Amino acid sequence: MAKIITYTQAIREAQDIEMARDSRVFICGEDVGVYGTAFGQTVGLMAKYGPMRVLDTPLSETAITSLGVGAAAVGLRPIVVHDFMDFMGVCMDEVLNQASKLAWMVGGQTRLSMVIRTQAGAGINAAAQHSQSLESFFTHMPGMKVVASSNPADMKGLLESAIRDDNPVIVLENKTLLGMEGEVPEGEYLVPIGKANIAREGSDVTIVSYGMMVNRCLAAAETLAAEGIRAEVIDLRSLVPLDKDAIFESIAKTNRLLIAHEAIGFSGYGAEIAALVAEEALDYLDAPIKRVTAPFTHCPFSPPLENAFVPNEDKIIQAVKTLM
Repeated sequence: MAKIITYTQAIREAQDIEMARDSRVFICGEDVGVYGTAFGQTVGLMAKYGPMRVLDTPLSETAITSLGVGAAAVGLRPIVVHDFMDFMGVCMDEVLNQASKLAWMVGGQTRLSMVIRTQAGAGINAAAQHSQSLESFFTHMPGMKVVASSNPADMKGLLESAIRDDNPVIVLENKTLLGMEGEVPEGEYLVPIGKANIAREGSDVTIVSYGMMVNRCLAAAETLAAEGIRAEVIDLRSLVPLDKDAIFESIAKTNRLLIAHEAIGFSGYGAEIAALVAEEALDYLDAPIKRVTAPFTHCPFSPPLENAFVPNEDKIIQAVKTLM
């Protein structure tokens, strides 16, 4: 059975199911309890599970993340909430030097079953300090898994899988998708971490993306199809671990690759995909790899400038036509 719910409701439902299933799961963060977070993903959970399992914390990313690391080290399964990815720089030591490394440094004597939920991306006119996509910071850390969803069903399934995982997992939520509605399976639902989804099949060009940009790639693919260009769209879902086989199998068929993401292109996550293909699957390609990304600058507050900053369907379409 499935029902139509929003991306936000899918997040809330995944947490509810896992908290009911496992008493070790708890949520901590700024305004997660009484207020239900700035975006509403934990509304009602404090009333259901109490203030010891939905814990309102001080305004300190360092303290929140440290609480999560310590709790995970002794066997609990915390969900640490940072409403804006931008401010995870404040707790970078706890993420980089503790969460990602602790199990390795103690020879596996403890596991760090910890989820960090955070909101990324532009599109709500929140200016340069509240609009960044910093996933490449965290995909550079051995020991840290990173996932991103483009739709409510995958959001629920990835979050449940992340909560059950025995490793630290950063779950990226895109702010512009929070109101998106979609069909979501009822009850427990797991999407495997490390497995990409072929969101649209095609034979002329492969478009690889994740998160919000997948939907723009699908819209571009629909326009291209009317012009006779059949684009295959791969929704990575998992950035670490990466399903590189899905990419290689697709470009073996299409012989062309476009990578699209909302983050800045310079040293962005798409550069790693391009490098992997260049090193391991270059013979499949009949054209250079192209990327569609944000420019190397800060996100503007001005709505027209922000619209120009975030890659759109037209840029994807033009890039595909260049490849063709």
